[in-house]
Amino acid sequence: MIGRLVDGRYQVRSRIARGGMATVYLATDLRLERRVAIKIMHGHLADDNTFKTRFVQEARSAARLAHPNVVNVFDQGQDADMAYLVMEYLPGITLRDLLKDYKRLTPEQTIDILDAVLSGLAAAHKAGIVHRDLKPENVLLADDGRIKLGDFGLARAASANTATGQALLGTIAYLSPELVTRGVADARSDIYALGIMAYEMLTGEQPYVGEAPMQIAYQHANESVPAPSTRTPSVPPELDALVLWATSRDPDQRPADARIMLDRLREIEPALRPARPHTAMHDTLVIGGAGDVPTAETRVLAPGGAAIATAVDEGDDDAAALEQSANRRRNRGYWLLALVLLLTGLSVGTGWYFGAGPGALASIPDTAEMLPQNATQALEEAGFAVDPAERNDPVVPAGQVIGTDPPAGDLARRGSTVTMLVSTGPEILPVPDVVGQPEDDARGQLADFTVADESAKQFSAEVEQGLVLAVLDADGAPVGAEYPERGALTLVVSVGPVPPVEGLAVGEAQSRLEGAGLSVEFADPQFSDDVPVDVVITAEWLDDPMNPGDVVRLTLSKGPDLVEVPNVVTGQTIAEARAQLEEAGFSVASNVPGFLEGAVVASVQDPAAGESVARGSEVTVNFQP
Repeated sequence: MIGRLVDGRYQVRSRIARGGMATVYLATDLRLERRVAIKIMHGHLADDNTFKTRFVQEARSAARLAHPNVVNVFDQGQDADMAYLVMEYLPGITLRDLLKDYKRLTPEQTIDILDAVLSGLAAAHKAGIVHRDLKPENVLLADDGRIKLGDFGLARAASANTATGQALLGTIAYLSPELVTRGVADARSDIYALGIMAYEMLTGEQPYVGEAPMQIAYQHANESVPAPSTRTPSVPPELDALVLWATSRDPDQRPADARIMLDRLREIEPALRPARPHTAMHDTLVIGGAGDVPTAETRVLAPGGAAIATAVDEGDDDAAALEQSANRRRNRGYWLLALVLLLTGLSVGTGWYFGAGPGALASIPDTAEMLPQNATQALEEAGFAVDPAERNDPVVPAGQVIGTDPPAGDLARRGSTVTMLVSTGPEILPVPDVVGQPEDDARGQLADFTVADESAKQFSAEVEQGLVLAVLDADGAPVGAEYPERGALTLVVSVGPVPPVEGLAVGEAQSRLEGAGLSVEFADPQFSDDVPVDVVITAEWLDDPMNPGDVVRLTLSKGPDLVEVPNVVTGQTIAEARAQLEEAGFSVASNVPGFLEGAVVASVQDPAAGESVARGSEVTVNFQP
């Protein structure tokens, strides 16, 4: 996926994160020249209308929220069979990263984060949107100090009750009791999750822990969240009260929406900002030692904390002894009855827990890129029946598991069937004929494949600049009529003809060729009667076809080949003069008949001796009486 151009606009640079529904990449919006985050739905979910609808719903939900504390959504679309969502890119960390580094936050830091998250969430609730997946991973802390709420991946328009469907969605540590027990959510479910987050920020830990997700879910459904100050005594009582209000097991006892909770936070905020020593909600009660109260006495703590002794009559008459014996027998009977009732309740409760309650659900393990036999074992050990199904996938190699339906991390009923999707490799697709088309048009037609960002350039005297000359496969050979989906392709694009440079001065010729991306070398210069000195006689190239970086060899002119005319008017015969001139490279003309040249002495020559003329020029030698 790295390097791919999505929808002809978004250049994928690197992977940021991977979630249950999609992978988020850093990309460049080539049209607006800005960095964005692009979320791309996992390939094995693209054919599932339920997940695709949920993915598109995220875009619509977030796009309706124009708020400084909500991550902006810029675009949403479909590129071939790939659904994508383009969002604001915020360099920085998540609240989860912050908690990993600092364990717990100060009350002031917690207030700052709560204020920002509640502001964004209030805008969502006002628009009728329930986030449904509030957790520290979805709170973004930008490098410039902004705090934003993101990932409305589970958001849906709120109604009186919004059901989750077959699988329980969200993160188990932040699920509200009504989601665990009835599978319904509204704005108050978001408030509960935010209360758990506040508890975690103040204490450095979640209120409920367990070895299995079901243990945590059971605690959410059946236990009340403790006050943060029970773990961190320095937590102010006002924040204790806010957390307990938000995490009430009864939705009706919580704030109705984020705006109400935000208003309350801002009411208590001024009192929490000044630095001051913390006053505990309850004073520590100190009880005296054994010598203060007789051992036979029962100690009752008065409201002030002092131990009050209540004496027990130590009479030794028989009636009192019999009464005490009867009391002990009655007490023993009460304990036996209570034990029987407790065991009966545990039996019934255990049956409910594992039959209809949270214990009937299990988290689907992540089997991506496993071998089918290993994935089957993992799913069966988690309590699921496995239904294998084959599917093309452009990324996961053939024979490995793509994922599951429902996806990894979802909660599903033990014993239910989970579809295990096994890759058969990429689908083989026909390759459109794009030779002779503009590069941008060709890229659009090849959207099912991974076309290299940089096209190969090639000179062509027949195909005009910007048109496609060829399409190469991953091995550099011309691609055939069919090719694997998402397979790597490279476009070869014409840059027009090699610039003509014959007849140009050497400087201009070299500048034109190097400006076109070619290298220049020089052959030995040649004499030329027609081409001036340092002007190109010929330009030739060693490669065909020519690509940028290839070499053009230039032959420059040395001008005409000049030779000094010898003196032949020295008493020589015409024949002797002819022989001397021809040996020097000249042609000879004379007014003396050939049969007399050996007897007649040369008396005149033209050009005169000592002149420089082109080799091969004609020299006239005559007899002048």
